[in-house]
Amino acid sequence: MSESKTIKNLMDAFAGESQANRKYTAYAKKAEAEGKTNAAKLFRAAADAETIHALRHFEVAGKVGTTAENLQDGINGETYEFETMYPPFVEQAEAEGNKAAVQTFTYAMKAEKVHAKLYKEALENIDETEEVTYYLCPVCGNIEKGIPDKCSICGVPGSKFIKY
Repeated sequence: MSESKTIKNLMDAFAGESQANRKYTAYAKKAEAEGKTNAAKLFRAAADAETIHALRHFEVAGKVGTTAENLQDGINGETYEFETMYPPFVEQAEAEGNKAAVQTFTYAMKAEKVHAKLYKEALENIDETEEVTYYLCPVCGNIEKGIPDKCSICGVPGSKFIKY
């Protein structure tokens, strides 16, 4: 059975609001770098507003399942990205000589593989009650369960990782 037009519209709205969040976050970082504090604050507030919209659209569309279902969806999505989506992106960027694109695609591809592994571990240990701490590399998006000396993907010092 195909999804209704409203569900499709909710998912289109979710995609648009999600992209707006990231775009406004990038604009806020740029405004901060230029010393434009008021513009940065406005972009951050708007980015958060877009997140509110996106999350509500996704929820109303019925796309939030159980934690186990959501972890499996995370595994599936991350696996698709590192196995299917990113390899041809890297290949095309290499063919065009776009070194920055090669680097960003490669970093993301390698990080997505780690994400899939972590989701799988979380699913396998879903009833574990001992709290796990994760550390995020702010450069490539790698996630570790401990602070490394340096990122295994991009080499940034472990001291730069963000704790979750």
